[in-house]
Order: sequence, then structure tokens, then C-alpha cells
Amino acid sequence: MPADRVGFMEFRHLGRSGLMVSEIAYGNWITHGSQIEEETAVACVHAALEEGITTFDTADAYAKTRAEEVLGRALSGQRRESVEIFTKVFWPTGDGPNDRGLSRKHIVESINGSLRRLGTDYVDLYQAHRFDYETPLEETLRAFDDLVRQGKVLYVGVSEWRADEIAKALKIADEMGFDRIVSNQPQYSMLWRVIEAEIVPLSRQEGIGQIVFSPMAQGVLTGKYRPGSAPPPGSRATDEKSGAGFIKHLLRDETLARVQDLRPIADEAGLTMAQLALAWVLRNSNVSAAIIGASRPEQIRDNVKAAGFELDAELVRRIDDVLGDTVVRDPARTASPPRRP
Repeated sequence: MPADRVGFMEFRHLGRSGLMVSEIAYGNWITHGSQIEEETAVACVHAALEEGITTFDTADAYAKTRAEEVLGRALSGQRRESVEIFTKVFWPTGDGPNDRGLSRKHIVESINGSLRRLGTDYVDLYQAHRFDYETPLEETLRAFDDLVRQGKVLYVGVSEWRADEIAKALKIADEMGFDRIVSNQPQYSMLWRVIEAEIVPLSRQEGIGQIVFSPMAQGVLTGKYRPGSAPPPGSRATDEKSGAGFIKHLLRDETLARVQDLRPIADEAGLTMAQLALAWVLRNSNVSAAIIGASRPEQIRDNVKAAGFELDAELVRRIDDVLGDTVVRDPARTASPPRRP
């Protein structure tokens, strides 16, 4: 990539579909409607737009539906055709027995609620937030296909599904003439590579693109967490309401020490630690977009400089040598929901 192009937003196809997405997307899990005030959230969304990000990811369950509301207000006034809005369905949005999962009832009611909160007539991508062991997959896929026919949803994807679950859904879609899944949203980073063994090969074959979350491993790959030290005040690791539980498994001293050893590599490449993490994820051609979050607009302006940066093979090899066996690769670690009692 020529030096004068580094930092300019690049765009990729979402899997084998015709939809183009910004290779760095903005997501509002944990932050909007929860960690930061709405004024700051709006400023972050506007900073993302200014930096060329067009793809925005949320979910009905984030901040108990408030995240969708905040994103909808933040995008108000934008030309609808100029942005791609993604949301998800599965986790509880109420207290009733049908307020969760992937039943036709919950899907139909959830999309209507999401569209209302987002202030739009359609979403570009509707994602099954987890696999539902309690609902026939045929019922779920038919409900999604109906939403596509109605124009409420343009494309369908999944999040944190296992390879065999995706393969089963593709087979049913082909047999029944439904729209196929075009994307998967998994956790993926230098430290968390569970999709590489099974998900990525299947996805390459079937035309599915990855929209990865936590490319900076919940902030661990920025280097702000240091071995033997307490987490910085106000960091995700101190947020007991949401972030702390998710990041806990990455805060072992051995892992944090290895991450600190990445600093010379980032410096040599002329990147911040966060930019190095994003560039590493984006080197995977099966990744359509990497989702970043932010609590301050300047974080976005820094992160987008990873767009278009190509890491050479020798640098990637050195990263692997540094991280060694701290990397999690077991595909069985894919996040699956618990079965209902």
C-alpha cells in the first residue's frame, strides 16, 4: 500500500455478496446507553463518519435496547443510502418466555422494535446473535427470509455460530430456496484465533465474510494493561456491569507480558499498538470488517489509520513468535449460548 494511501478508508465486499462495507466498522456494544453519555456517543459516531466509516453495528440487547436508540439518533440526518446499519437478535429484550431466541415470534417483534429505535425502514444486515438450540433452524431461516422479502432486511448473517451450525443453515437455505447467510460476527484477534481452524475455511468456500469484534482483545492489545499491575481506573476490566467478565481470561500476567513485547514491533512498523492489532486482523482476506468501539472521538481517529496498512510476512511471523502459546486457537471455544433449563 503506498504511503500516501495509508489511513484512508478502504472498502470490502461482505462475503460474496454485492454489499460493500468499510473495512473498519464502528460498534456500540457496552459503550452507548451505558458507559458513556449520549453527547459523547454522538460525537464518536460523527467522528467515525468523518473518518470514512460507513458501517455501524449494534444489537437490540445492547444496553437493554438503549444502544440502538442512541445510534439511531446519532445517525439521524445522514443520507440513509450512505451508511450500512447492522443489528442482531437473540438475547432477551424483555421478561416474557418469548422475549429471547430465534423463534418467528421473537424475530418479527424484534426487527420491528429495532427499526423503530434505529429510525429506519430497513437494516442492511440482520444477524442471529447466537445459535438457538430451542427453535427449529428451518423456522428461524424462514422468518429471516420473510423479512428479506418484505424489505425490512437486506442481508442475513450470524454471530458466534460454530462451523457445523453454519453449514447446516446453508444446506437448509439451499434446499428451501431461502437467502443464504453472507456473514459471521466472531471474536477474532492476535490472541483469539478460534475461527481459523474451521470457520474460515468453510466461509471461504461458501462466500461468507467475517465481521470481527474485539480485534484489540477488549483493549488488552493496546498495551494499557500491564503484568503485576491493577487495571487502569475506568478501563473495561473495572466495569463489573459488563466488560470485566468478558476480559478476565485475557488478563493473565503471562499474556500481558507477551503483549508488552509487541511494542518494538509496532514501533518498527510506525503503528500504535491498537493500529497493529487492527492491521493484523485485516490482513486476513476472509475478514470483511473489523469492529472498533470508542469512548472518545480521538480513539476513532487513531484507529482508522490502520486502514489500508499491509503487514509484511516477516513482521507477522515475529508477532506469532512473541505471543507463542498464549494464543487461543481451539474452535470449541466459540461462544455458544447455554441451553435453557
